[in-house]
Amino acid sequence: MAILDRIKGIRRADQATPEPSTATCVAIIMDGNSRWAKQRGLPTLSGHHAGVRALRRTVEAAPDLGIRALTVYAFSTENWTRPEDEVSGLMDLFARTIQREFMDLHRQGVRIRFIGRRDRLSPKLLQLMTDMEERTKDNERIDLFVAFDYGGRAEIVDACRRIVEDGLRPDEIDETAIRSRLAAAELPDPDLVIRTSGEQRVSNFLLWHAAYAEYSFPDVLWPDFGAEQLQQAVSEFATRRRRFGGR
Repeated sequence: MAILDRIKGIRRADQATPEPSTATCVAIIMDGNSRWAKQRGLPTLSGHHAGVRALRRTVEAAPDLGIRALTVYAFSTENWTRPEDEVSGLMDLFARTIQREFMDLHRQGVRIRFIGRRDRLSPKLLQLMTDMEERTKDNERIDLFVAFDYGGRAEIVDACRRIVEDGLRPDEIDETAIRSRLAAAELPDPDLVIRTSGEQRVSNFLLWHAAYAEYSFPDVLWPDFGAEQLQQAVSEFATRRRRFGGR
């Protein structure tokens, strides 16, 4: 009987429902602003303005879903190739977003950090970013990482350059050495990466950090994204079993 009981116990363990995965760190590729505007016969920048409203909704909803760090892809290193008037409009919009939306998020306890290159930004925009980081540094409700003028490949290349500059020997180079020299060493690896609009590609986003992230590709365009869609993505993530290369 003891042997039979043991076998039954093993079977019960094998059949047990695994612990649900919790997405405490989420990253979002905010895609679809231009298509949203085009569908409505509006200028492209109208889609980006609507995207800012979607960002605020999403950030405000995230803490109640157990999310403690949210990383959003706001402007890539490749986005500079867009039409000049669109880029100029995006820079102005980003400045206003920091002054208005991010200031209100600060009052709600959001800690804001920017990752990416800063040498191509105007002094005014750079100062706004620096001031916002300083202003929110002690906030603890949620960490918001804004990837602006960011590219995953450029981030890894820059880390390699810092390794050379620091004079590390080959035997001193490991994952810790590289990670500590990335654009934001404190940025946690995302559990879940969401790309809106239904497109299924990573677009040079968090190539190092997202090595074992789960992905979600909802069809909704970014300006229509919000608390409901975020909850759906997080709930679906909870049904997945993460193996990290194991079985």
